[in-house]
This record gives sequence, structure tokens and C-alpha cells, in this order.
Amino acid sequence: MKRKFLESFIKEEYDIPPEFPWIKYPSFAVYRHGENKKWFAVIMEIKKEKIGIREEGTVNVVNFKCDPLLIGTLVNDNGIHRGYHMNKNYWITVRLDGSVDEEKIKWLTHISYERTL
Repeated sequence: MKRKFLESFIKEEYDIPPEFPWIKYPSFAVYRHGENKKWFAVIMEIKKEKIGIREEGTVNVVNFKCDPLLIGTLVNDNGIHRGYHMNKNYWITVRLDGSVDEEKIKWLTHISYERTL
């Protein structure tokens, strides 16, 4: 799944627009619940090395809140890492470079949305 597809999916599924809260990082998008303002997805473009990929360049990723019991299993999958710049016990980082199946990313979006209600 690519970034644009995920952004469209969140808009269609939850009718939530992105917020761009950081001047220093204008492409970083935060999706939060309307009532409690909790984040359920953060889409960023980061250096690959930040998530342990030993090659040059950047990659689009999304951070999702996740059940701690699932994280240990999920991080064994290609394209899923412990949360970048978030609490690694509760957040995962998913690459948006086609390495993770679209249905799995949709499922993880739903989990994160529900865990942050």
C-alpha cells in the first residue's frame, strides 16, 4: 500500500482529514479522533536507517497504535517495525512501500482507530 492509498482509505472509512502540525516537517500527517483528539495514525517520510534498514534514502511509513500482545508477532513480518519515535510497547511502524499487504494495513488502521477511542 502506498501513502496516497492509505490517506484515501482513512478519508473514506472515517471521514477524518489529515492535520499537519509541524512546520519543520510539512509532509507529516496526523489523523486523530474528533472528540478526544487522540492520534490513531501518523504518516511520515523518514530515513530508512531510522527503522533499521541499512540502505540510503527515505521511506513513507505510518505509525499505528497496536495491542502489545500482537506487536511481538507483527514485527516479524516484512515491512512492520517497532514504533518509530513512539512508545515501542504500544505502537508499530508500517512501511508504505508495497512490502505490507493492503488488507493488513486496513486491518491495522482499524485496530489503531479502536484502541484510541
